[in-house]
Amino acid sequence: MNAPTPISHLAPEIKQRVIAGEFIEALKARFASACSTAMAVREQHGRDESAFVSVPPPSVVVFAQSTKDIADAVKLAAQYSVPVIPFGVGSSLEGHLLAVQGGMSLDVSKMDKILSINAEDLTVTVQPGVTRMQLNQELKSTGLFFPIDPGANASLGGMCATRASGTNAVRYGTMRENVLALEVVSAEGEIIRTGTRAKKSSAGYDLTRLFIGSEGTLGVLSEITLKIYPLPEAISAAICSFPSIEAAVRTTIQIIQMGIPIARVELIDKNSVRMVNAHSKLTLAEQPLLLMEFHGSPDSVKEQATSVQEIATEFGGEEFEWASTPEERTRLWSARHNTYFAALQSRPGCRAISTDTCVPISRLADCLLESVEETEASGLSYFLVGHVGDGNFHFGYLIDPNNEHERSTAEALNHKLVARALSMGGTCSGEHGIGLHKMGFLIDEAGEGAVQMMRTIKKALDPQNIMNPGKIFSV
Repeated sequence: MNAPTPISHLAPEIKQRVIAGEFIEALKARFASACSTAMAVREQHGRDESAFVSVPPPSVVVFAQSTKDIADAVKLAAQYSVPVIPFGVGSSLEGHLLAVQGGMSLDVSKMDKILSINAEDLTVTVQPGVTRMQLNQELKSTGLFFPIDPGANASLGGMCATRASGTNAVRYGTMRENVLALEVVSAEGEIIRTGTRAKKSSAGYDLTRLFIGSEGTLGVLSEITLKIYPLPEAISAAICSFPSIEAAVRTTIQIIQMGIPIARVELIDKNSVRMVNAHSKLTLAEQPLLLMEFHGSPDSVKEQATSVQEIATEFGGEEFEWASTPEERTRLWSARHNTYFAALQSRPGCRAISTDTCVPISRLADCLLESVEETEASGLSYFLVGHVGDGNFHFGYLIDPNNEHERSTAEALNHKLVARALSMGGTCSGEHGIGLHKMGFLIDEAGEGAVQMMRTIKKALDPQNIMNPGKIFSV
């Protein structure tokens, strides 16, 4: 198996390009105060939530406020052969935002307008800096919502770039299924459109799907048209504790195989429960638990919940706690979404090396249990959460960033886990993307031939290799 570059050995892979002073002057002439070379601003745009360290920041940051701003910035970058790294809110986990070849960070966070809501067609068009929470707040009065929920309040442009999914994917799908059309600025600065607001199309190559998950390596997203959904008439959430991870996973498998249309089903292991209790001031039983949510009419929600409770009881599930009011549900889901920060708080000064494999639901229990056994034997602190309804789960290995032994142990565990997932017909990344950290795993999963085809597409659309270079695969 092709092991990805270890974090501690990333430095030799950094190949900073020389950035001409004329390029910086041209940017300042065009963007004035919206262009910054201040070290504090550059450092802010030179890191994300990954555990990578010692990567130099970008040479310059440009704050785009329109599609024309993006196009003009990219045209100048193309003229001077300067790397362009799109930036949203900086919440990515695999090193997507790091300027490994230097260049310009193109911040689209100020492009935060909701351009149109077409309630009759169940579509909405937004700029890339709009966050998922902002969108749902705006949609609230219409009785509609956007379901993709990766946990962090990520920008929709970033969610498209990494093909995000999250807690609702078991029912509503991922970004791949929920993006209808895009406006994209190409590597030459040309503005193109892909897709339409129609629900389906057979017209030509599916360029929309090509850009979804491309991690900024093919172009910069400047406008996004999404599917939206009616708010369910009734929503109910429940938590249920289990004697073991296996019992919780077997419950999940049976729920899915029986066709119960559950909206969310999240696994939280006992370590994560302990961390969440301390962080969010909760008193959850420190056992593996499932956090579930049901959407539909009052009768269908009741029927789903009853069926799930019966299944859970068969596997030793107990201490059901129901939450029907928005406040109660928010309390439970906020605790789940804060697991990552609760874990970091549990060991001050640590960093988390995260992984996010996804396997066929029938192999989920085997993959999880073998991985838990390995991690327990290592003695490394960790947390485990999973969108287990679709076979996706996350290990977070908590390491001292200055302890080389802990780093290498975490990398070895991550390597074994991904290898196991691939051997079971799974993927190296269910939702975080490849970035820097999983480049070797992509070759193992897709094969050298498929990766070479990706390189061919990349070279055709970005011949100078200026769009977020050094990510997904080497060129």
